[in-house]
Amino acid sequence: MTELSEILFNQTVAYFSMEVAVNPAIPTYSGGLGMLAGDSLRAAADLSIPMVGISLLHRKGYFRQHLDAWGNQSESPAVWSPEDLLHPLPNRASVSIEGRDVQIRAWRYLIRGLSGHAIPIYFLDTALPENSPWDQTLTDNLYGGDDHYRFCQEVILGLGGYAMLREIGCAEVYTYHMNEGHSALLSLALLEERHRTNGLKQVTVADREAVRQRCVFTTHTPVPAGIDKFPYYMVRGVLGEEPTAVLNSIECFYEGSLNMTNLALLFSRYINGVSMRHEEISRGMFPNYPISSITNGVHALTWTSQPFQQLFDRHIPQWCRDNLYLRYAISIPLDEIKEAHAQSKQRLLAEVQKRTGVALSPQAMTMGFARRAAEYKRADLLFSDLERLKRIASQVGPIQIIYGGKAHPRDEGGKEAIRRVFQAAAALGDAVPVLYLEEYDMALAKHLCAGVDLWLNTPLKPDEASGTSGMKASLNGVPSLSVLDGWWVEGHVEGFTGWSVGNAWGSESDPSKEIASLYDKLEYVILPMFYERPQAYAEVMRSSIALNGSFYNAQRMMFQYMENAYQAEKPERAGYAAPTCALAQEEAPLAG
Repeated sequence: MTELSEILFNQTVAYFSMEVAVNPAIPTYSGGLGMLAGDSLRAAADLSIPMVGISLLHRKGYFRQHLDAWGNQSESPAVWSPEDLLHPLPNRASVSIEGRDVQIRAWRYLIRGLSGHAIPIYFLDTALPENSPWDQTLTDNLYGGDDHYRFCQEVILGLGGYAMLREIGCAEVYTYHMNEGHSALLSLALLEERHRTNGLKQVTVADREAVRQRCVFTTHTPVPAGIDKFPYYMVRGVLGEEPTAVLNSIECFYEGSLNMTNLALLFSRYINGVSMRHEEISRGMFPNYPISSITNGVHALTWTSQPFQQLFDRHIPQWCRDNLYLRYAISIPLDEIKEAHAQSKQRLLAEVQKRTGVALSPQAMTMGFARRAAEYKRADLLFSDLERLKRIASQVGPIQIIYGGKAHPRDEGGKEAIRRVFQAAAALGDAVPVLYLEEYDMALAKHLCAGVDLWLNTPLKPDEASGTSGMKASLNGVPSLSVLDGWWVEGHVEGFTGWSVGNAWGSESDPSKEIASLYDKLEYVILPMFYERPQAYAEVMRSSIALNGSFYNAQRMMFQYMENAYQAEKPERAGYAAPTCALAQEEAPLAG
């Protein structure tokens, strides 16, 4: 793989993301965006791509979730010790916030790939005694505080991240990858670097094009409400007059606000959505930009359970090196698929009992639904008709359901969605056992995505940009029952990789039709197959590995980024200093 990556391109990629999931003990992620970032960097390490990651330290993490008996969520800080897991660097960078120089240091974590190639991730931290007490908190909480706090964080990520790369001697970067718009101020740093002596007043169209040739942008947002926007007065107060005037002159403000997605779009040579469907939606939102798509994928080795890893090692020894070989899972005997799944399911149920004291049945159809708790994900769509659900469970076969997911502390709609699941669980009682597990994180996701019998996903179309939880499930032979949105538009083959909720993907959701479809599929197709024709159900499980597991993985995704996004003619280097970026000499962190 090293030779291949050298052939494909000869450049360093800097990957900027507000959140990244690298280790369950490092709570610097909230959901799909962070999971994707971690999987991207793990796959890049496997492929020996010369890459470096930039994020924030988030000393208090996202948050610890606490649920009472009625499903009311409360939160507490997810405090952890960077000293135990990361390597502190002596380097210091700084950014100007409201006229103050805010000092930044970096902590390094190394991701080592299958070949031994290491990719460093630098977590930026402002908790330094030379900063004011408030400035020291700026890297504490992921998605915490008000808009002013959030904008200051995005200054640190974009401007501070670029400054830190220069301080640690990693300026030989030809491609900057902005994972969502949080790091879009990186473009301003690149403009400033071209005019270090003359200031931003000298910026020309040629300067803007030179910066554009160095950046690529992945958008994950299918709805305007999800885009970060900051009012003009706030931007001017934080950045100062000259940078704000430059942003205003290149039409980055719309209706009095700085739109971070528009800023990233303006300064990117390559732009992509995260699924075919999302590309279509994004082109409608931003018709003036050439938006492509690279559908998300998950890191196969990370998300494949140990029983299935052992199964693949026996039958497809090349699978880990080249995930495309998972196509050959179609030849694995069904009894071995069933046995590996039974082991994964037993591990899940043991974890559930450890956390809740509830012993679920290993024989019952176990459905999983675990996402960031947001209203549009419609966690309670399954409970639209409780009496019918009870009847299905009593007449066709028992059902038990495991939920997980955190609502943002300020998302009252997401919190109410959790409460509705608890209310349905109380109403269903023993007829259909429903459990909602606290603290859904990377570690619990590994159990849940591998151990359930069916993965449920019911977002409101077209609000699902991609989704990756069902991809993790498919690696473990767990088929999906999902609304046709996001990646499932591509991954769905009815009765072969799973089942659809509804029949059309090009239109917006019709809740009444989707509810009817959901119950009909369970009552007349899925549960009868599961209980009466287990070999046929195992065939669907096997097909989900062979078709979806072999394609919806991060290895394929990163190949596409290399081929379509990262390869480019080296941009004009005038005005850029370029010391060597000695990534190969990085030593491993304490927890390696």
